[in-house]
Order: sequence, then C-alpha cells, then structure tokens
Amino acid sequence: MNASATTIADSTPPAVRRPFVLAAVMAASFMIAIEATIVSTAMPQIAGQLGNLQLYSWVFSSFLLAQTATTVVFGKLADLYGRRSVLLAGIGIFLIGSVLCGLAWSMPSLIAFRLIQGIGAGAIQPVSITVIGDLYPAHERGRVQGWLASVWGVSSVVGPLAGGLIIQHVSWAWIFWINVPIGLAAAAGFFLFLKETVSTESRSVDVAGAGLFTVAVAALMVALTEAGAGAGSMTLAAGLVFVVAGILFVLQERRARDPMIAFGLWAHRSLAATNAATLFSGMAVIGLTTFLPMYVQAVMGHSPLVAGFMLTAMVLGWPIAATLGARNFARFGLRPILIVGAALLPLGAVAFVILSPTMSPLVAGLGSLVMGFGMGFFSTAAIVLIQDSVGWAERGAATASNLFARNLGSTLGATVLGAVLNLSLARGHAGSLEQVQQLLVAHGPAVDGAASRAALAHGLHLTFWGVFVIAAVTLALSVFVPRVASSRKVAA
Repeated sequence: MNASATTIADSTPPAVRRPFVLAAVMAASFMIAIEATIVSTAMPQIAGQLGNLQLYSWVFSSFLLAQTATTVVFGKLADLYGRRSVLLAGIGIFLIGSVLCGLAWSMPSLIAFRLIQGIGAGAIQPVSITVIGDLYPAHERGRVQGWLASVWGVSSVVGPLAGGLIIQHVSWAWIFWINVPIGLAAAAGFFLFLKETVSTESRSVDVAGAGLFTVAVAALMVALTEAGAGAGSMTLAAGLVFVVAGILFVLQERRARDPMIAFGLWAHRSLAATNAATLFSGMAVIGLTTFLPMYVQAVMGHSPLVAGFMLTAMVLGWPIAATLGARNFARFGLRPILIVGAALLPLGAVAFVILSPTMSPLVAGLGSLVMGFGMGFFSTAAIVLIQDSVGWAERGAATASNLFARNLGSTLGATVLGAVLNLSLARGHAGSLEQVQQLLVAHGPAVDGAASRAALAHGLHLTFWGVFVIAAVTLALSVFVPRVASSRKVAA
C-alpha cells in the first residue's frame, strides 16, 4: 500500500456527490472524445491550407507522444497527491493548448501546440477513469460504463458533423476553441464535488525517471519518423538517444523510492499480456482514424462531412459494445469478451484492404463499425481486468499503464504508418506531394491530378494493409491473457 493513500472524505455523503463527479468525468471525456473525430475530419483541409504535407501524421503523433509520455506520470501523481489536483492541472493545460492550436500559423506551430494539448490529455484520461474506479465498485461499473459510453456515442455523431460544418462555413480554428467551455464546465465539477483528503506522510516524485522516460519515447518517435523519410544519420542519432535514455530510465526506476513505472506491477502476467495486446490495438485504431479521412476525401472524392461520418461508425460502435460488454462481464467473463473484441479488429480491417476509389464509402463505414465494436469489447474488458487486479494505492498507476500502452501504440502506429505513406509518396512522380496537397484542399475531383491521386491511393492502401496485420497481431496476443479470478465477483 502506498504511504500517501488518499480517501474521499468530507461532510457530503459520497452517494450524493457521485452523480456530480460522474457528470464532470463525462464532460472531460467528451472533450477528449470529440477531439478524436473532429480533428481527424478537419485535418486534410487544415493540411491543405498550412502546407508541409509530409508532416501530416505528426499532428496526430505529437499529441499522442505527449499523452503517452505523461500518462504514467500523471497516473502516479494522482496516487501521490490525489485525483482532483491532477485533473484540474490537466484540464488547464489542455485548454491552453487548444487555444494555441486555433492560432497556429503553420504546420510546425500546430504540431508544437498539439504537444501541449497532449500533455493535458495525459492527465485527464487516466485520472478520470481512475476516479470512476474509486467511486464505483465492480458490480456498479456496468451501469456507469453505459453513461460513459453515451459520451463517446454522442461525440461520434457531433464530432464529424461539427468538423465538417466548421471547415465549410467558419475558420478551422473553432475545432479547437470549442473545447474551452466544455473544459471549464468539467473543471468546475471536479473543483466543487470531488473532495479528497491526502495524507501528509512523506512523498517523492520521480522527476529524473519522468524526464528520462519522456526523452526515450520522443527519441523513438523521431527515429521512426526519420527512418521513413530516409534520413539515415538522424535515424541513427535518435536511435542512440533512445537506447541510452532507455537504459538510464531502467536503472533510475530500480533505484527510485517511488518509481514512475513499477516494474513489479508490469511483471504481473495478466497486466503484461493485456497491455501488450492493448498496444497493438492502439496502433490499428490510429491507422484508421488518421488515414481513412484522407482516402475518402482525396482519393474517393467525397466531402469532409462524408469522411467524418465514416469514422462516426467506429466511434459509435465502440460505446455500444463497451456497454454490452460491461453488462455481461459476470455472465461470460472478462477474458472471453476481450478475445471476441480482438477478433473483430482484423475482421473489420478487411474492408479497408479491399477498399477502392470506386467503391461506396459505406464499405469503409462498415469496416469502421466492426472495428469500433471490437475496441468496445476489448478496451472495456482490459480496463476492468487491470483495475480489479490491484488495490487503491496502485489503481492509478495500473489504469495509467493500460492507457499508456494504448497511447504508445497509437503513437507508434501514427508514426510508422505515416512513414509508410511518406516513403510511398516519395517514390511517386515528381511534384506529386504538392498536387496531393491541392487534392486535399479541393476535395479530390476538382483537381486534375490523376497520377498524384493514384500515388496517394497506393500509399494509403499500404497503410491499410499495415492496419490489418497489426489487428491480427492484437488477436494473437490477446490469447495469452490468462484467466484470472477476480476478487470483486467479476469472473475473468
């Protein structure tokens, strides 16, 4: 048990406060959820206006890099200093990043401001889920998961619609600025209703470990990106930094009194196997959300609104499956539900492998829906399995470990698949990159660039094959998740 255990204790009974805290969690989750669909929908147009198309995937990678590098850090801080202070800090950072993103004047500046957003998201997402684990026992979480799933369902509809309308009628900056009122409402809810008493016993923060961890992850991302661009010297240098920082990080964690990553926790077979499968599931999903809108708009010639609704199918299927899975944990067990979800990922990815420019976008929508169902079953079972495997003092770190795995997978997926696309375009016809940028601005058909459109279609087809292979690996790894007996009456 951690020496700095936190308890929820004030004059207001927890049962009275819980609905208000849940509402704040839902508002914060909505801010993160709508970000996924609205930015993906609008990003092809933003890239067309700002230029530097070769940096397209880094708009997603930078956000995910910062989120991945800080998720474990904030999860640990929530165990040490309490949930509320970390949530309020995360919301503040996220809103600052959102305002700056709307003011971006170039692709590099947008990437930098997305990093700030990602830091805030690294605090909001894991700690919000940890709060739910604190307030609701396992037998009540099926109902709560239904409420949280409704947030993702609403955002799946509102996000693409809002993104398409904003791009067509007002400045794209508003896709980031709409976060401000939502974030302020969530912060007010946590400040007023999430009451905690944190013990005054000696605590320490592994600052060195957090710094080395961030450097190692950032160096890995740079190495992967530069490898795709063919920059051998930069790849080698970044790879060397990654190895050195990684070794120093492991040594630091073994000697730190309160390490940011407890290797003993990750050594648990159920946690390690679940997180390994989760990492690859994150890679598969980011490949879809990052590159499907580009294919639908620039290759198939449809509007941003149509492209957004292709993603809506995935984000709509996710919460529906999450709700169904959570309500049937006791009946079927966590492991079977997790494996079923993993099996649906490669099944849905088949639709993108066979996708062609002349097909109906409904084919893409069907594939998105199936993958969304897969992630709903898989991710919900994974979170509950991990949370119920540890006590309160480790729940923040354990929850963060799973979200870290998924976010790291997303970061790796966006970077690796982006490198595949860049390498494919670089081998295409001269000037194709500039013409592809025009395709994005003009929604495809308005530009006479058949060769560039074909080159883009080929590159994106390769990324879709990558998504399929990664999804198949997710299924293979999920089989190794052991059947465990839960102490909270949820059979695994």
